[in-house]
Amino acid sequence: EATARGGMIVLREASKVLGMPLKGTRIAIQGYGNVGSNAHRLAVSLLGAKVVAVSDVEGGIYNAAGLDYDSVWEHSRKTGAVRDFAEAEAVLRDRRAAVRELFGRLMLDKPYVRLFKSRDDFANLRLAVRRAVTDRPIRAGYSDQGNVPPELLEEAFEQENFESLPDYMQRAVEQAVLGYYQDKDVRRIDYVIDAVQAEYNLACARKLNSPFLTGLFKIQIDLTNIRTMLRLKFTDSEQTNVLLPGGYIELERFKQGLELGYEALTSLFFVTPYHALIETGVQYFVSNRSFLKIEQQCDRHLAGFLKTTIRITAGPQPIVAYLLAKENEIRTVRLILTAKKNSLETRLILDRIG
Repeated sequence: EATARGGMIVLREASKVLGMPLKGTRIAIQGYGNVGSNAHRLAVSLLGAKVVAVSDVEGGIYNAAGLDYDSVWEHSRKTGAVRDFAEAEAVLRDRRAAVRELFGRLMLDKPYVRLFKSRDDFANLRLAVRRAVTDRPIRAGYSDQGNVPPELLEEAFEQENFESLPDYMQRAVEQAVLGYYQDKDVRRIDYVIDAVQAEYNLACARKLNSPFLTGLFKIQIDLTNIRTMLRLKFTDSEQTNVLLPGGYIELERFKQGLELGYEALTSLFFVTPYHALIETGVQYFVSNRSFLKIEQQCDRHLAGFLKTTIRITAGPQPIVAYLLAKENEIRTVRLILTAKKNSLETRLILDRIG
């Protein structure tokens, strides 16, 4: 405790000289042994600061609202590490919910809100259809942030009556079930629902007369197809019917990519906006047999598109971009925590997040 207390006193006195008040200041602590844990306690009790992040050799945790000392110390004492602290995942869920709630308040055009809430409807459907066709219990585990309450979805599946669901969900259920029973491959459920969702997104963008949304959804389709093409090549699969229509890039180009060697893909996509990300991703895959870099490059490309809204001072575009950018930040934090939990090398984590 003496070392930690001495450090906090030095910090307090230095802040006076620098004119930096410490009350409410956010602090991160690296190392959570005797010194670090006591520093956490004293930073709060002595300085009135807010400790938002702590780490040790096993990993780290973060909570923008502040980490409770007693809870973190007790967890660290019992497990020998701060990672896997349940509060961290709860914070990420709460932060995502808060971002989406803010989006709903800021977005005056409510059809935009319903459109982006439909993402959770489709996600819930994937889970519900998988459970239904494999005779597993329908209830529990659904997001409550969609347009359709989880109770209504559960009731529809239990009664096998989907008339209470919106048209886009009815269509997705029907096509997903039919797709599954073609060869009883549960992966086909995801492919079919992805296709229905992409079609629905583009239809909504046209109805809203939004070139921005149309561009966003077409880019998302292209990036999904790029990932799918590379995974199909890796597994020598000929399931080209899992490629999504509606993007900027014609499906024939992706099908041609399945027939060519990896070294020819950059040339094939040279006339498209994606040639650089494909070149980087393919080179990394050939060297490491990993899709980490193509995932990172796809995220980066989409982020670049969203940044084009910076100069727009009115309308829905910057609000949509804010939502997606914040959600991506939350996914990145979750990715890092999951990677550290599974002892993934730091080099690989950096390759993924760039």
